[in-house]
This record gives sequence, C-alpha cells and structure tokens, in this order.
Amino acid sequence: MSSDKKTPWWQGATVYQIYPRSFCDTNGDGVGDLKGIERKLDYVASLGVDAIWLSPIYPSPNRDFGYDVSDYCDIAPEMGTMADFDRLLKEAHGRGLKVILDQVLSHSSDQHKWFQESLLSRNNPKSDWYVWADAREDGIPPNNWLAAFGGAAWSWHPVRRQYYFHKFLKSQPKLNFHNPAVVDACMDVLRFWLDRGVDGFRLDVANSYVHDEKLSDNPPVPMAGRTSANWSHAPRLQRHIYDANTPDNEWAMKRVRKVMDEYDERLAFGEFSEEPSMFGIYAGGMDRLHTGYTFDFLEDRSFKPEVFRKYYEELLMPLEHLWPCVTFSNHDIVRPVTRWGGGQGDDALAKLALTLLLTLKGTVLMYQGEELGLPDVDLERKWIQDPVGDLYFPFGKGRDGCRTPMPWKSEAHEAGFTSGDAWLPIPDYHRTRAVNLQEGDGASVLVHAKHIIKVRKRHPALARGEIKFVEVEGDQILAFTREGEGERLLCVFNLSREEAKYVLPQGAHAIDIWTGEVVRDGDMLTISPRSGAAFKL
Repeated sequence: MSSDKKTPWWQGATVYQIYPRSFCDTNGDGVGDLKGIERKLDYVASLGVDAIWLSPIYPSPNRDFGYDVSDYCDIAPEMGTMADFDRLLKEAHGRGLKVILDQVLSHSSDQHKWFQESLLSRNNPKSDWYVWADAREDGIPPNNWLAAFGGAAWSWHPVRRQYYFHKFLKSQPKLNFHNPAVVDACMDVLRFWLDRGVDGFRLDVANSYVHDEKLSDNPPVPMAGRTSANWSHAPRLQRHIYDANTPDNEWAMKRVRKVMDEYDERLAFGEFSEEPSMFGIYAGGMDRLHTGYTFDFLEDRSFKPEVFRKYYEELLMPLEHLWPCVTFSNHDIVRPVTRWGGGQGDDALAKLALTLLLTLKGTVLMYQGEELGLPDVDLERKWIQDPVGDLYFPFGKGRDGCRTPMPWKSEAHEAGFTSGDAWLPIPDYHRTRAVNLQEGDGASVLVHAKHIIKVRKRHPALARGEIKFVEVEGDQILAFTREGEGERLLCVFNLSREEAKYVLPQGAHAIDIWTGEVVRDGDMLTISPRSGAAFKL
C-alpha cells in the first residue's frame, strides 16, 4: 500500500449515484443497462463530479431490485456482461471518474447458492452460513424482531423445521457474520471487484452485518419518543439494537477496511440507519470504514436550520476522526424538492438545496436527477413495484417515485430513455426538466448544479475545510463558515418561505455562489425565500 500522506481523493469529492435500471437503456427492453451508462459518461463527466456509484448490477430475482443478490461475482443479464462492465470501468477511468459499486453483504437472495445449500439440513457445510433458530414451544418465532418491510423478521422453512432471520423481505435471508467462513467469503467478494479495478464500495445497511448471537428481544421505543413516522411503520416502534447496530458490528467494519487497505486509494463508505449514535464506532479513523452517511437529512421534511446545525454540532463534531458524507437524496428516499416543497417541482428550491448540499462539509453524494431538480413521481397503483409501496399503497407509495427513468430528450419516445416501454413511467413534469432542455438554458437547475460543483472545486475551504455554525435568531436563516487552506467563507441561506434579513460582518466580499434573490445594502442582506449566497471573509 502507498505511504503517500496526501489528502484522500474522496474527501470533498462529489459522487454521482446512478440507479442503473433507470439511467439509460440501449437494447429496448425498458430497463437501463451498462452500455447505457457508458453512453452517458460524457454527460456525467460534464457535471464535474469525481466518481459514480452504481446501485447493484449483480444477478438478482429483483424482488428488491438488485438488493437481493443471487451471485456476488457476476453481472445481471438485463444489465449486460462482464465484458460490458470492464469496458465501462475503462471508459469511466479514461474520463477521470472513479467507479464505486454497491455491495449488499448483510444478506443475500434466497436464490443464492449459499442459501440453497444452507436450507437443506442442519449439518451441511453451509448450514450455519445464515441465521437459523428453533421456534418457541408454541411455534412462534424465537424473538420479537420486526422486518424493515413489515411483519416478523423470521420465516419458517419446512425442510429444516426452523426459522431463518431476514431483516428485509423473506427472500433476503441474513448472512451469519458470526461464522468466520462467511466473513472470509464476503471479503473475497470485495477482492474480486477490487482486483478488476473498481475504486470502492458503498455498503448497504452496513450497520446490520453482526446481530446479537443471543437473539435478545429489541426494546420498544418509549411512548414519549414516538412520532408520526414511528407509527407509520411498525418496525419503527422498536429500537433495533440487537438485530442490528450492535457493538460487535465494529469488528466487521474493521475487516472491510483491512481489505480496502490492501489496495491503493480505495474507498468504503457505509449506509447507517436506525441508530446514528453508532456512526462514529463504525466509521472514521485508520481502521474503520472511511466514511458513511445517516438518514438525518434524507428523512427530514422540515428543512429547518436546526436540523443541519444539530447534525454537525451534536453528532459529527465530537467525532474528530470522521470525515462525513453529506446527502439529501438517493434511491430509497422521496426526492428533496418533493420532501421539502411538495407538488410537481420547484426549481428555486432545487437550486437552493444543491447549493446547500455542495457547501456543507463532507463528501457529497448526489442522486441521478437531483441535478435536474426532478420531483418524485406520484404513481398509480398499476405501476407500483416496490415491496414497500405494495404493502402500504395508497397511504404510502414506496420508493418507485424516486426511481423513474432519467428524462434525456423532452419530445422523444420515453424521453429518450429507451426505444421500448420504460419499466416505470416518465411524467410530463419530468419531460419539462429533460437534459436537452436544461443544457441550453442558462437559468436551469442543471446549469446551476454544474456551476456550484465547479465553484466547490475552486474553493479549498468548501471542498476540505472545517465547518462552524453561526448563531442566528429565529428559524429562517442557516449560516455557517467554511475555513481551510488559508481561506474563510461565510454561507448564508434563507430556508424559509418568508423574506429574511441578515447583517454581514464587515469586510465580507461576495463570491460566485448565489441562488435566488439576495439584495445587499451595505452590510445588510435582504434574502428572498429559499435563497442564499456565500461571502469571503
């Protein structure tokens, strides 16, 4: 491994997440593929991002659309071939883009050969590669664990006459990380892709690799701590501290990091949900995951300044060893302009959110379509394919609304995504934000996104500097400084729907970060709703 002590490439980088099924389809089957991603690499590079993160591209029965892996070391037929992947990797690297793969090592598909062998008996070579347990005397599951997609987290299998644990769908059995052979096999999966030249991994539900071996019951969320979000989904009524988020999960993250350190300049970042307090135990420093993200911003619907202040000041600042990721959007979450604005889109809000995202401290994770200001799609029942939407429709429509195909050409068939019929619909309010329309419009969200990414690279304080929040009365203004490498900047945003005032410190000079309408009269700023700017101090 290199002994170079320079700043890692990923600190301050912008990573663009691609949901392959919905990016670009080249064979007319309505599902995006690797050749489609390759075809659009020039577009991705034009954004100014540093890396692409691909949601799973492995063979899968697609009950959870790739997050149920049936073969960790191959390419899904609908996505293409290994030769297609190798060419995509080479072409991305040729454009200066790193390539990060999603890895789903907490669980597999029930169609994976490991599980198919494990279920055959209680004494075969892979009998304990998954989490099996006897029923209680009255036949019910061994404990109270609830699955993230609803119902008990245990399913009975008549061949073994035992229950198996699945944190998600019953078709996603949990791998047993208490078995060293399982851990070794999973680490070899990482090496397989690293040897091919990938630059890193996003680890799905990285907080859930290691469960409590005693199968202790999860405690309830106290009644006083229950919110409307808790009540909307039964699994949120218990604290997931034994089925996931265990102290032992730290050693699993260290095993991953050890593998990453066998290679030069590779990155592993984790998805950490449910118990943010465990974040600093699993990521940061020299021997845990390099970084990761929680759902504090992703699930927020208030867009209040205190949400951002509290996250950095209360969770991150005590973790001096941890450089964070910052993200507002991904394939699991209602898109930010819908979450924070509602309706069928709000370009002013989209520009503000992008500006805030790219001025906060962290490695930026940006989801495809975020640079276009796409809102969520309000789908009819006939289109729902996500198991969460299938469970709760119409009260909750699941995740399909943020997974619809990219609109490339406004007037083209299926907005230029496919020559066939797209697997999910593309509404007119996405067509009006198509890439071809925005590329030629200097006032578009896309042009603004490219500008802010470029400015972020130009100012080392934004890319790699520290962050400190400025005390401001009320709940309209979010103000913070970014400082590093001899540069100090002040960022001021009005997150509210009402006009706000802010007094600048003397000597502040405006720089090329501006969104919405901000009027300066001496040191007094009048900031229109959902607007903001940055200044050099």
